[in-house]
Amino acid sequence: MTAMILLAAALAAPAAPAAEPAAPAAAHAISPPPRVHTFSIVARDARTGEMGVAVQSHWFSVGPLVPWAEAGVGAVATQSLVEVSYGPRGLTLMRSGKGAAEALKELVAADEGRDGRQVAMVDSTGQVASWTGPKCIPSAGYSKGDGFSVQANLMANDTIWPAMKTAFEAAQGDLADRMMAALEAAQEAGGDIRGKQSAAMLIVSGERSPDPWRGRLLDLRVEDDPNPLRELKRLIGIQRAYRYADQGDAFLSAGKVPEAMEAYAHASDLQPKNVELLYWKAVGLWNAGRQDEALPVFGQVFKKERLWLELTPRLVPIGLLSADEAGLKRIKKAAPRPPEPHNDGP
Repeated sequence: MTAMILLAAALAAPAAPAAEPAAPAAAHAISPPPRVHTFSIVARDARTGEMGVAVQSHWFSVGPLVPWAEAGVGAVATQSLVEVSYGPRGLTLMRSGKGAAEALKELVAADEGRDGRQVAMVDSTGQVASWTGPKCIPSAGYSKGDGFSVQANLMANDTIWPAMKTAFEAAQGDLADRMMAALEAAQEAGGDIRGKQSAAMLIVSGERSPDPWRGRLLDLRVEDDPNPLRELKRLIGIQRAYRYADQGDAFLSAGKVPEAMEAYAHASDLQPKNVELLYWKAVGLWNAGRQDEALPVFGQVFKKERLWLELTPRLVPIGLLSADEAGLKRIKKAAPRPPEPHNDGP
């Protein structure tokens, strides 16, 4: 309608200057909120103090919108007709000393669109708070337990959030395992009536840090996948293996060789086909003075992918591999000979 009025005005008064296009900010201001209908969980692990959020949705790239968490502060899930600011503002309020319930109550009271929101928060003490507005698309609801809240909207049925609660309470393992169990239970109970597309999980430490990124223990996103929970679970396994590898490096630096070997073994068990993890294990062993143990590991790596043989000398000048020329020759000898080229004749 606006375009038609402007066109009529231009025809009626050709000498008038052309109307300027609307500023992008104005267009953004009238954009509707993202429709991130979904199921999620916020939780605190009473044993470790870790806090996290996990979510799946039939919406592209749910990760930047729903899950928010800060080490030693709390975690927030904001969804349905999502108002993203519940995440950072909720964390700011909890960081200032307000509990989850007080923070959520304050934000909901100030939100004119509250009827379409679904939000849950957990703070560093394990207090939880949840809100499901009356205009969230059914089936919609939430259920709270000791240190956690599960919530869902636009679900296939109203058994979704009770199934999540039961699964989380019964699950074994760390916080990632237990939150994943809740998500899988939701999907098995029927899930989002539209299907599935993306998922995310965010876990932070229970200890505050002046550098918030140091307390971010896990931050994984599946942007677009026909089975996002399966892919998220695969990524969690990879991330867990790399954390063990990092622990192995730290143990070696501290001279704790048995502990390092155990950590490296865990990493290899979790990702047996990951050649890079095996390679850095060999480098760590060599730098720790365990050259005889490192050589067969180098050999395994070079047998699988010879490109690591080419990389190895490059580590010496920058201090990542403590090897002189004689040492490099020993490492190179660990590589199996490349297959001879076949000569089939003319």
